[in-house]
Amino acid sequence: MSPDAAYYWMVATILPRPIAWTSTLNEDGSANLAPFSFFTGITSDPPSCLICVSRHAPSRKKDTRLNIERTGEYVIHVVTDALAEQMNATSRAFPHGVDEFVEAGLAKTPSEIVAPPRVAEAPVAMECRLDRVVEVGRSGGAIIIGEILLWHVRDDLLVGGRLDMGRLDAIGRLSGAGYTRTRDRFEMPRPK
Repeated sequence: MSPDAAYYWMVATILPRPIAWTSTLNEDGSANLAPFSFFTGITSDPPSCLICVSRHAPSRKKDTRLNIERTGEYVIHVVTDALAEQMNATSRAFPHGVDEFVEAGLAKTPSEIVAPPRVAEAPVAMECRLDRVVEVGRSGGAIIIGEILLWHVRDDLLVGGRLDMGRLDAIGRLSGAGYTRTRDRFEMPRPK
């Protein structure tokens, strides 16, 4: 199977995928913002997650990866339905050094522990520190594992100190141009 065919089957069958809308800092201090849908939590002790970052070409790493490897810091934002268009705008392959916050019309707000800014409009943001980068695949992709140092959660999303999924209204990635909303949910308690 060709890599293109394998990619199609992966995105068509591993779904829905959450989106790690990731902010980093370029060498000159400008901000970088890009979405990655190969993203998941790993462990709660310490709280850790991973994002998978492919390359532009076998010899050229994406800015997000270069920035994380250089600084060891990044912020992951949850993408909501209200921010879907802006997230999609940041998925474009911009030239190095272009500020995707500006291109998508987003405001920056400072993080508390790490240097990269947060998306001010994002209702949930996770400040992360790099744990390790694991090279995978023949085309130079990488699993970037990080520890979540701090969560920023908008107050109106909390009910009794817990996050209300309905109020969050997150979106997920499907295949092609497809996305899904988390509005349609059901509960199924685990058997005892």
